[in-house]
Amino acid sequence: MTDFTGLYIHIPWCIKKCPYCDFNSHQKSAELPENAYIEKLLQDFALDVNAYPRQSIQSIFIGGGTPSLLSANAYEKLFQGLQALVPWDGHIEITLEANPGTIDFERFRDYRTVGINRLSIGVQSFQEKFLKTLGRIHDGQQATLALEKAHRAGFENINIDLMYGLPKQSVQEALLDLEIAVACDPNHISWYELTIEPNTVFYKKPPEQPQEDTFIEIEEQGRAYLKEQGFHRYEISAYGKQNVFCHHNLNYWLFGDYYGIGAGAHSKLTLPSGKLLRQAKTRMPQSYLDAAPHFCAETRIIDSAQERMFEFMLNSCRLLEPISFVIFEKQTGLKRQELMPYLSKAQDLGFIQHDSHQWQITALGQRFNNEIIKLLL
Repeated sequence: MTDFTGLYIHIPWCIKKCPYCDFNSHQKSAELPENAYIEKLLQDFALDVNAYPRQSIQSIFIGGGTPSLLSANAYEKLFQGLQALVPWDGHIEITLEANPGTIDFERFRDYRTVGINRLSIGVQSFQEKFLKTLGRIHDGQQATLALEKAHRAGFENINIDLMYGLPKQSVQEALLDLEIAVACDPNHISWYELTIEPNTVFYKKPPEQPQEDTFIEIEEQGRAYLKEQGFHRYEISAYGKQNVFCHHNLNYWLFGDYYGIGAGAHSKLTLPSGKLLRQAKTRMPQSYLDAAPHFCAETRIIDSAQERMFEFMLNSCRLLEPISFVIFEKQTGLKRQELMPYLSKAQDLGFIQHDSHQWQITALGQRFNNEIIKLLL
C-alpha cells in the first residue's frame, strides 16, 4: 500500500461550457445547490473511508467545472466534515482551480482563510482573440488582475494554466503568453497543447491549428524560455520554480492512491490484498445529488500484473525525472524483473535509458510517449 493518499473533489458546474472542454462540466442554469452538494460530498467520502480506510490525507485537489463558483463558507463546512472523517497531514496541499472571470480579492482572501493554500488559475491565454476562440468568460486584463489579487490575498503557491497550439497561433503569440505569465510571478506553470477531444464543439468543427513545424518551434522556444526564467520542467506539461511541484498530481503520476468524490470523480486505491480498486462516481450533477447512498457508478478490480504494469507506465511516463525501481515495486507490488523486458525494448528504440537502479524517459520518448505505452499492450 502506498504512503501518500490524495483526495480529488469534483465541482461539476461552470458558467459556460468551453468548446474544447471534455471534462465533466455542466453549465449552471440557476443558483448552485451549495449546501446540498457539500452534504452529498461528505456522505460520499464517509462511505469510501469506511470501506477503504486510510491513516491520513496528504493532498486535496478541487477541480471542475469551476470550483471558484462555490463560496468559502461552503469549503469551510466541507473541510470541517472531511477532517472529522480522516486526519489531514500537517503539511497538506489544498489546491483549488479558479476561473479569472469568477474571482475577486475578497473571495481569494476568504479561500485562504479557510485553508486553501494553492491556486490553479485557468488563464489559457492572455490574448483577447484566443480567449474568444476558446470560449473563455474572462479577458486578458481580468486574468492579470486575478493573479495580482491572489498574491495580495496571501497566496504564495500559484499555478497558471496556459495552452499553446491555439487556432492560427504564431510562435511569437505563444511566447507572449508565457512572458505575461512569468511577469505575473507564479511559482508553477502548466503549459499544455490544445488537443481536440471527442464530444466537444471543436471536435465537430475543428479549428485551424498551427502547422507541425510551427508547433515544434513553439514547444522548443517556449521550453527554452521557461528554463531561462528558472522554471524546471519535471513533467510533460508541468514547470515548477525553485523545486516547486504539484504534490497531488505527482502522486497521480507515481501511481499513488487517491479518493475521488463528487459527480464523475474517479478513485484509485490499493487494497490490503495488493489488488487495485478503481471507482467512478455518478456523473450527472442531479443524479449525484439524488444518488445517496449509492454514489458509485462503476467499480473495477485490477489484479493482473500486466494491467498494474501498464497503468504504472501510463502515468509515470509523463515524468521527466528518473524513476527508481524501488518506487515501481512499492506502488505496484511487482518485481522489477517483470518490467525489464519492456524497458529493454523501449531503450533499444531510444525512448528511455535505464540502469540497474532506475530509468528515465529520453527527449525522443517525450515526443513519442504513446509509443512507449504501446509496447505494453
